[in-house]
Amino acid sequence: MDNITPLGGDVYEIDTRMAGYSGITAGYLILGDRPCLVETGTSTSAPIVRDAIASLGVGPDDLATVVVTHIHLDHAGGVGDIARFFPSAEIVVHEKGARHLADPSRLMASAKMVWGDRLDTLFGTLSPTDAARIRALDDTDTIDLGGGRTLSSHYSPGHAKHHVGLIDSETGDLYVGDAVGVYLPETGDLRPATPPPDFDLATALNSLELFRALSPQRLLFSHYGPVADVQSTLERSAEELRVWVDLTKRAHSEGMDLDHAVAMVAERTRERYRAHQIDEETSEKFELLSPVPFNVSGIMHWLDRSES
Repeated sequence: MDNITPLGGDVYEIDTRMAGYSGITAGYLILGDRPCLVETGTSTSAPIVRDAIASLGVGPDDLATVVVTHIHLDHAGGVGDIARFFPSAEIVVHEKGARHLADPSRLMASAKMVWGDRLDTLFGTLSPTDAARIRALDDTDTIDLGGGRTLSSHYSPGHAKHHVGLIDSETGDLYVGDAVGVYLPETGDLRPATPPPDFDLATALNSLELFRALSPQRLLFSHYGPVADVQSTLERSAEELRVWVDLTKRAHSEGMDLDHAVAMVAERTRERYRAHQIDEETSEKFELLSPVPFNVSGIMHWLDRSES
């Protein structure tokens, strides 16, 4: 299948083809004694992910584990569908996200408020997962991949309060979710993901420091793909966060409303990213992954909380 890329170490990147785009959201299959899927993608992507897993020789009863870095719909929206397709798999998520996978009603209502009519096209509907199949992770925890191989889970909030990073004991790969931001491989652009309501600058920077201390060999971005230049990428991520926060602070201190703040930050950051110089589709992809209005409103929300 043309949406599967072997990354070595029995790890396979699966392009989930979110919203019909390629190279926008990845799931990762780790083969071995206990096959494990990291990230499901959206509900609308679930059949694509299922077929990719099947093509790699993993049958309906063979998938042992499905783990998500956090419960946002581009990462975990397909959990209920994948759980149905693979009835023997344990569903693993941080304890702060577990109840929302069992009962997604509040999560879906919130997403509907944010995305409106685009919700169905972009994400579909997160189906409930039987609570008995869900394993809630502590702040540090371990997932058994079989044969002595493990994924170590590390609580890494800042982007979301239910976010974890996952490091593979065999490859040194660190699955970073959205904590390091959004990476566009065709341009090398890296941009933060700071949506409301959970963004917190100090917490996000602490999570990057935690990732640095784990000494990974490679970063595996959910958006999108592997990056081998670990330390400089983590440094860039911290710099990007500070740039966006500084610009939004300036808008906030000048009393700008959200629309004017978004316009200012978009203009001041545009030249930082090659995606906007290449073509309209690449720019559109980048904006879908890390929308300026979401980033700015998340930082504004944090600033308002900090002042109260």
